[in-house]
Amino acid sequence: MEYTVKSGSPEKQRIGCVVAAVYASRKLSPSAKILDDVSGGVISNLVRRGELEGDIGQTLLLHNVENTLCDRVLLVGCGKEKDLSTPNFRKINQAMVKRLQASGATEIASYLTEAPVKRRDITWKIGQSIEAIDECLYHFNQLKSDQKPPRRPLRKFIFSVSGRGQLTDGEVAVRNSMAISTGINLSKDLSNLPGNICTPSYLAKQASVLQEQYLNIKTTVLEENEMEKLGMGALLAVSRGSREAGKLIAVEYMAGDKDQAPIVLVGKGVTFDSGGISLKPGAGMDEMKYDMCGAASVLGTIAACAELQLPMNIVAIVPTVENMPGGIAIKPGDIVTSMSGTTIEILNTDAEGRLILCDALTYAAKYEPDVVIDVATLTGACIVALGEHPAGLLGNHSPLINDLLSAGQKSGDRCWELPLWDDYDEQLKSNFADIANIGGKGAGTITAACFLSRFTKKYHWAHLDIAGVAWKSGHHKGATGRPVSLLMQYILDRFEGTQSAM
Repeated sequence: MEYTVKSGSPEKQRIGCVVAAVYASRKLSPSAKILDDVSGGVISNLVRRGELEGDIGQTLLLHNVENTLCDRVLLVGCGKEKDLSTPNFRKINQAMVKRLQASGATEIASYLTEAPVKRRDITWKIGQSIEAIDECLYHFNQLKSDQKPPRRPLRKFIFSVSGRGQLTDGEVAVRNSMAISTGINLSKDLSNLPGNICTPSYLAKQASVLQEQYLNIKTTVLEENEMEKLGMGALLAVSRGSREAGKLIAVEYMAGDKDQAPIVLVGKGVTFDSGGISLKPGAGMDEMKYDMCGAASVLGTIAACAELQLPMNIVAIVPTVENMPGGIAIKPGDIVTSMSGTTIEILNTDAEGRLILCDALTYAAKYEPDVVIDVATLTGACIVALGEHPAGLLGNHSPLINDLLSAGQKSGDRCWELPLWDDYDEQLKSNFADIANIGGKGAGTITAACFLSRFTKKYHWAHLDIAGVAWKSGHHKGATGRPVSLLMQYILDRFEGTQSAM
């Protein structure tokens, strides 16, 4: 898809379709009012007759509107003008795309960017529009035998800005958002692949492809014998039951100053999670291919940074395994020793994500990081606590937590902080080892983070539990690409902060 920005009046756009907003109670937006005036009241007459009320997501397509140069005018309902939220702004863009896909138009001039969203500027609206459009157009059909493209696919969107003074900012927003969408789509593609294709070896190969595609990227893959020498007994314990060898992937994007401490992203990469000996129920087990969405998201984030060639240092670490109930798989009651030397009693083999993450988090210290953020589909308890809207957020450094909360609000890829109190550590006590790998029935998301916190004492750390947001089930089953938007917003905010400090 091609995206660009332009200033100009809607009736003068020689293009396949001009898109304008109509608010609740049939109020026309400025661009819709211009189109109405030049056409002799065609739009206001239709709206007055009840053809469009202006409710969120309603659409009305008009052809050959008099005294305009475009072939079509699409009116999109935006709800109450003063109450347009981030989720609803994305909804109106997606309603636009769904209607246009059946229209025959291929090039679009969108004036939805003039719709007011509280405390959001034109660059934000352009960025959100691109992400919403790309989300709507994304389809995973690589493995289908019939891959017929649409008869007349959408191929270009022009976003309206109010004057030439906004063109430069608009172009920056386009560039940033297209890079973010690249990262999101990579994350979705990796996550949607079945477990028989997307194995630990496949993830390692895809990480190596990034090294070939982009400048400033170096990919290193540790094999099981190398991890054994490092003492990664927790990670290797999980991979033991599978014929697929585990890997530890490190993707280093080093485009900043040599003395700049890197941002380290750690992504859980369980390419299929059967639960191991603590076998999961059969219903819905196909979705356990999504247990590597954390890995996919950090690789997508690195790709987006490389697309933008940000002058920063960022490292993605991916511990990747299959969790299978093989003959030599770990068993409940087994005790393993992590890279840090901490001994862990395995009370449930389906709490495997924290086992591979703890060794990866210990390994992360070698980079002397500025901050470490791990991303994992870690606990079903997070879905119970927060549902499918925000990711769970915990950590040991309040400024980092606040920055991630702010980035989530700005990007629309929200997270919500849960407490990481010492009180919860009691639940992880073991009679036989330093720590147990589960903490009982209560506060499962928090006790999982408490477990990880034991391995993050040397740096500032945050944990994102994305179990509720990484994929959708049912009719719309598929990966969401979250939290690439959140991570990229955090990184861009950090970049802008360093630029303004110079």
